[in-house]
Amino acid sequence: MQPLIRTNDLMDRLGREPRPTVLDVRWSLLGPPGRQDYERGHLPGAVFVDLDTELAAPPGPAGRHPLPDPEALEAVLRRAGVDQDRPVVVYDADNGSAAARAWWLLRWAGHREVAVLDGGYAAWLDAGLPTEAAVPSPAPGDLRVRPGSMPVLDADAAAELAREGSLLDARAPERYRGEVEPVDPRPGHVPGAVNAPFAEHVDERGRWRSPADLAARFADLGVRPGEPVGAYCGSGITASSVVLALEHAGVTSADRPAPLYAGSWSHWAADPARPAATGRERG
Repeated sequence: MQPLIRTNDLMDRLGREPRPTVLDVRWSLLGPPGRQDYERGHLPGAVFVDLDTELAAPPGPAGRHPLPDPEALEAVLRRAGVDQDRPVVVYDADNGSAAARAWWLLRWAGHREVAVLDGGYAAWLDAGLPTEAAVPSPAPGDLRVRPGSMPVLDADAAAELAREGSLLDARAPERYRGEVEPVDPRPGHVPGAVNAPFAEHVDERGRWRSPADLAARFADLGVRPGEPVGAYCGSGITASSVVLALEHAGVTSADRPAPLYAGSWSHWAADPARPAATGRERG
């Protein structure tokens, strides 16, 4: 399964077996809660999964959105009807930055047949496809979470990659430069990291750019196929979309995905002993 699926392709797959499990993970850093949007309308049969409380452990020393406990994640995904051998499609409001977190976690948990809906709920509405407000009660899934199928960086490995390869910072440029920091302890970025804003993965409608366009973008940032590359952001959410974009572009592959610094800046900045670079340069 490719990492992205178009609206019409998903509609077609919903009409035949194996019918994919659909997860709604609409989320915004500063709110409001995505469940409110879900209850107003969602894709047919979609189950809401809360990114803050179900796709992350409680905030703490490991960051604002630490990786969830495997047993807790397994319970969440089984409740949502996720089966080991049934495809899963995840979507958010539009640009895929939140849905990519669910995509990454499912892949980390060992599920291989996962895709993000290109353009999210906005694209589904634009295509005139059906929605519903009823909350489904899916049969419990049988997924067994086997963590470790996607590579993860700790702070030391992230610092090393920033010097010896390409560590991509998915945050907005003003946060990378340290001009603003709305949520984390300190402004700035990991020294040596390159700014690669997640918002530039998509066009003005929230549709993902073509593999060729993304490959050219990553090349402009100094990323080369076969060379070490990884990603981080504020707390490990939008950086997941960098991992997806690298795979979609063909820079990495499903068998050789880019590692994610899961704690990201929220983890790095919490330790005053770790240096912080500011400004446009890598530092």
